[in-house]
Amino acid sequence: ALVDQAHGHCLMVIIDVVYNHFGPDGNYLHQYASPFFREDRQTPWGDAIDFRRPEVREYFIQNALMWLCDYRCDGLRLDAVHAIDQPDFLVELAQRVRAAVEPGRHVWLVLENEHNQASLLQQGFDAQWNDDGHNALHVLLTGETEGYYADYQEKPIEKLARCLSEGFVFQGQANRHGTPRGEPSGHLEPSSFVLFLQNHDQIGNRALGERLTRLCSPAALRAATGLLLLAPMIPLLFMGDEDGSCQPFLFFTDFHDELADAVREGRRGEFAHFKAFADPEQREHIPDPNAEQTFQASRPQSKQVLAGWHGLYQQLLDVRQRHVIPHLPGSRALGAVVLGDQALTARWRLGDGRILRIDLNLAATPQVVELPAAQWRLFDSSDTRHPDTALSAYSCVVSLLPPGQERP
Repeated sequence: ALVDQAHGHCLMVIIDVVYNHFGPDGNYLHQYASPFFREDRQTPWGDAIDFRRPEVREYFIQNALMWLCDYRCDGLRLDAVHAIDQPDFLVELAQRVRAAVEPGRHVWLVLENEHNQASLLQQGFDAQWNDDGHNALHVLLTGETEGYYADYQEKPIEKLARCLSEGFVFQGQANRHGTPRGEPSGHLEPSSFVLFLQNHDQIGNRALGERLTRLCSPAALRAATGLLLLAPMIPLLFMGDEDGSCQPFLFFTDFHDELADAVREGRRGEFAHFKAFADPEQREHIPDPNAEQTFQASRPQSKQVLAGWHGLYQQLLDVRQRHVIPHLPGSRALGAVVLGDQALTARWRLGDGRILRIDLNLAATPQVVELPAAQWRLFDSSDTRHPDTALSAYSCVVSLLPPGQERP
């Protein structure tokens, strides 16, 4: 009934499926089906699931087919597939799904995959969440470089430029641990990548659950939002983004007894190596995941929002619907040029031959650049008028140019 109602409103329903682990509570498979797991491989959630076994593969494939064929959902987002040590299972799942869906019906298969396996996006999967794009933008917006953001602290604007022109930042390069990560992705269409400024993981896994509305200037966030919603990548919005919510989104659970204690202490232990929580007394201020007030504090409140933000999203989504979405098929990146430490120009040829150009400046000072004429502009985030030879501080200018204007 829920899916039917959504379809009646022209909305797709995509299910977030977790095939890489089971939860820590209420899972009894170990007691009556121990071969489901392999003790020689561990994940952050315990023994790895044994995808070498045909019966285990079939269990998950049938689950996918249930959502897509019985409930007629429109797609699946597969959680953390990097924890599945048999990538050929993913290819088999995609093949079975494509074979089961009737001709003329398209379902979306989207991956979360830290390994940046671009090859999977040519083997039945439509897109991948692009953590690289988020991480580079987060460093540029906030200056934070602890944890996994350390991989993006050196020349983050160059990493963002690579993301916009080639998809992934890490395409085989070593990460901060010296481990090669990723596969070449520049041959893929921009719509193979899901771009976001925030999501449940990136906010909820922070110690205090702060949103970008608390971490950077509204002008910088407005400029980044222009990039997010008008670039040819697929934009992902987190609840509250469209209103500029300032409410935190905290890590919350409803565990009890020993498990609740373990989660609480484990959560605080995660942040022991962060400067802000080096002192044990400081870690005591990290909210208890099992406290009801932690959940209540995470509910977006309409009064704690940025003024005019809802209208900004309406404007940008309308522009995207009219000028970008109809021409996504066949679109190709034409490259990105770094203009300064926090500024760049990126260009794409859309399917109709026109050139989409985005000039972005996340610095507090103007950036010299020859901008397209005002007649071609779809969006300008600047609060003040600027000459056509400069980008204002914290600004995004989006232009749609006639075919043939490939040069920046």
